[in-house]
Amino acid sequence: MTITVLDSYSAMKQVLRAPAADRVTMLRSMLEPVKGMYRFFPGDVDLVTMHRWASGFPLDRDEERCLDALETLAAAGAWDRIQGALDAALAAQLMATPGLEVPAITVLVVLGDPGDAHFMGPSLGLTGNGGISGYILITLWPFPENLERLEATAVHELNHNLRYSPGGVVWNPATVTVGEHVVSEGLADAFARQLYGDELGHTRIGVPHLHDEAVFAKVVSGLDVTGMQNFTAWVHGDANAERFGVTPVGLPTGAGYAVGNRLVDTYLAATGQTAAQALHAASSEIIATALRREGASGR
Repeated sequence: MTITVLDSYSAMKQVLRAPAADRVTMLRSMLEPVKGMYRFFPGDVDLVTMHRWASGFPLDRDEERCLDALETLAAAGAWDRIQGALDAALAAQLMATPGLEVPAITVLVVLGDPGDAHFMGPSLGLTGNGGISGYILITLWPFPENLERLEATAVHELNHNLRYSPGGVVWNPATVTVGEHVVSEGLADAFARQLYGDELGHTRIGVPHLHDEAVFAKVVSGLDVTGMQNFTAWVHGDANAERFGVTPVGLPTGAGYAVGNRLVDTYLAATGQTAAQALHAASSEIIATALRREGASGR
């Protein structure tokens, strides 16, 4: 039941200051502790390739810019703040679900790529991956808004990790729906908001669409879609879909996050539960309850 935030500050500093010819090997060594994140991928996964795919810092340019950004993260106390937030969040979760089975969790914080226009633009300099039990990866650029939300970002990913850890919800790639992914984002944001308030707890990419009825209706129309290759378009939006070669469906960035928040908030209001108490609530139940309420209100 240990959460370990790796000292990636020292490791990244060494990589960025090393001769260019040595950086790939050094980066691969830095990423080795989270290799288990990719255990469900087919074949042998190259960690450096995954780093680049996930908008991690470059190895062949922008060294000084990245080193400056790294010092900004360090000055903000990023690693200690994330560790403290995760420990406190886990304690809060265990109070709500005392019998919860909690894995040992390894957390890696990685500086993003300032030359990646999509990462720095539509993604607002932040991505996270907490859905694989035992691992959390946060890739970010230290924009002031991201520094302000460090704790909430980490707690969001912890919620994913605990939802999909042993004894929790099973994510079956063959049968999982867009609805499960959308609900999971809503639950993770609701947990972050439970601890840090609405202003910090909402994932930023979803905020512009929280009250957009057209976006809500469109995402709801796709909740039963299966096939994980489709999820990027329905949850993250067209810009992300196009980046990763997925067919767009006509949604703005963060649409699924906005709708997930709305569905989950309606469900929590209807049941009187907190986000922590609803950690393992079935997405089908959340969706059905929320849509009944939405229909009854005439929205």
